[in-house]
Amino acid sequence: MSFQSTHSWTDDLPLCSFSGVGYATNKIYLEGMHRQEEHVYEDNYFRCNKDNVCLYMVFDGHEGIDATSFAYSGLAAELLLDQLNGKNTDEEIKEVLRQAFLAVENSYLASLDDKVAERTGLQYEIPEELTPYEVFQKYPRVVQKLRALNSELSCGTAVVLALVLGERLFVANVGNSRALLCRTDENGVLRVIQLSVDHDLSNEDEILRLYNLGLRIEKSHGFRLGNQENTRCLGNYLVKGGYKEFEELACATEEPVIAEPEIHGGIQIDESCMFLLLMSSGLYKSLEEVKETEQVNKEIAQMVVSEFRVQTTLTGVAQAVVDKIVRLHHDKFMSPGGGTKSSKRPDITLLVRNFNHQMPNAAGSQFTSSPVTLSPNSQGTLHISFVYIYSEECWLNHFLTDD
Repeated sequence: MSFQSTHSWTDDLPLCSFSGVGYATNKIYLEGMHRQEEHVYEDNYFRCNKDNVCLYMVFDGHEGIDATSFAYSGLAAELLLDQLNGKNTDEEIKEVLRQAFLAVENSYLASLDDKVAERTGLQYEIPEELTPYEVFQKYPRVVQKLRALNSELSCGTAVVLALVLGERLFVANVGNSRALLCRTDENGVLRVIQLSVDHDLSNEDEILRLYNLGLRIEKSHGFRLGNQENTRCLGNYLVKGGYKEFEELACATEEPVIAEPEIHGGIQIDESCMFLLLMSSGLYKSLEEVKETEQVNKEIAQMVVSEFRVQTTLTGVAQAVVDKIVRLHHDKFMSPGGGTKSSKRPDITLLVRNFNHQMPNAAGSQFTSSPVTLSPNSQGTLHISFVYIYSEECWLNHFLTDD
């Protein structure tokens, strides 16, 4: 489904029946228990099964929907119009994915040329010797127009993408949206494997990359890379072509925020693979805020498995998980003395792609594999381990916990 108001060629693509999506718009909590949206829904998602190529994407936009809409149709065009024909090896497919991200990035930034030129012209109208207050007093129209252009040029998006070709899975991402593969081991224990990389200032590898560009990153709360927290994204001209205008980025030897994706694959899909989750950062960050823990991947997987038992559709599974996290966040904020750190909740999107997990209540369900094993002492709670893959060599760091 596309959230664009006009018809797109992607609207005619066949939806993947093995997937479902749930979402919730952002909210501001106000006095009297009233809630309102801070901005339009800036996430987006894509799910398609075309000629045995399954493509799934979740977008986490900021400063508007232009970047998400552009990337939505652009990545689909780069990957579904026969570019994968004749590409058989993992490396060939990963290179197609890499080039798709970079092509969409270049095309989107090129589409902003007129706005960049207009912004430059307006900047020349303001004498350099004036203080910001004097500029506001003498050139209010120019200031207002520059603010509007800056907002438009700041529009960008995080992307997490999953491509299923035959029995192989590939995942690519920029930003901090996540992909989780949930599969059973030889003992029937469900293992939650994070296949994406969080491109933000909690990532030591990204901090090192920025350090090598001449930036000294302050990891204190609230530090941002210009106008955003992510170290990679599609779009957002201001922290790319215009990064020299930010005091904290001006010393960088080249663009600090990049569109180069992190790519993993091909991962063999077999009977041990239960389901795949793609999510915007709003999902797991909202749960982190409620639970005050960073081990949220396992909890999200538990919620999904619980909903597989009772829901009749995959969209029902995804939406039920989103609704539960929304309710937990709201209740936490409203609880006396135990409110959340923020009076806001971001947009949330969750895409579920089922491989082999049972759905006993689904009409004509074709998911008939053996159910995952429950720990004997879990009282109905899954015995789950969390695995985080963070390099091309798939070096595994295990965080094993028994419920």
